[in-house]
Order: sequence, then C-alpha cells, then structure tokens
Amino acid sequence: MTTPGDEGRTELAWREIVQNYGERPVLGDDESEKTPEPEPVVEDVEEPDGADAADEVPAAERFQPPVAPPFPRPRTWQRGVAWSGIFVAPALALLLVLFSVHVHPLFGWALVLWPIGGFLYLVREMPRSPRDPWDDGSRI
Repeated sequence: MTTPGDEGRTELAWREIVQNYGERPVLGDDESEKTPEPEPVVEDVEEPDGADAADEVPAAERFQPPVAPPFPRPRTWQRGVAWSGIFVAPALALLLVLFSVHVHPLFGWALVLWPIGGFLYLVREMPRSPRDPWDDGSRI
C-alpha cells in the first residue's frame, strides 16, 4: 500500500538512479549525425623466434573440412510404389465397388495385396535404432 508521500520519494530515487547510471549519450539534433563506429581492437601478438609474419597463414585458411560421405542413392520408385499402394489402391478399389465395375479376379487380388505389400515394405525400411531425443535433425 502506498501513501501520498511515497510517490515523491520514488520519483526522487528514480531520478537519482538515472543521473548516476553512467555516461549519458550525446544526441544530435540532426538525423545526419550518427554515432561513430568503434575501431577494431588489434592485439599485439609476439611472434615466436624465427617466424615471419609472411609465413603465417590465417586460421580460416588453414582449416580443411573433412571429406563428406557420398549421398545415399534414393530408392524413389520403390517408395513411390509402396506409398501409392497405401493410398491409391484402396481409393481405386472403393471407386470400383461404388460404380459396380467388374474386374478380373487377378486384378482384384492385386488391389488387396498392393497396400499390404507397400505397408510391409515401408515398415521394413524404417530405421532400426531409436532417434536421440535431443537430435533435432540438423547437421553441420
């Protein structure tokens, strides 16, 4: 609970904090005045005996990244056939039943076995080891 006298003390304390906070920036009236960029700090590094500055190679130029492993060859057509077996075959079978289209029994069995085979293929291709819970998938 604040009393009427507390507001004045709070205002004075706030002004004192602001005045003693540190160096106050000097703001120009003109927008064209900008604060100058800080100059980069150059540290003096002593060279070891017998080493020339011309022989030194910057650290960024010395770094050689390891050779990346080759990309795995994707098996897109197998996965495409498997995924289409899961989605296309049941939709096609549903359309054939809705429109009472008579098909050869071999084609009917293919429509039944295609989703089952696609599902089994996709399950077989899943990774065997569990993912690290902290792994977000990014690679450097």
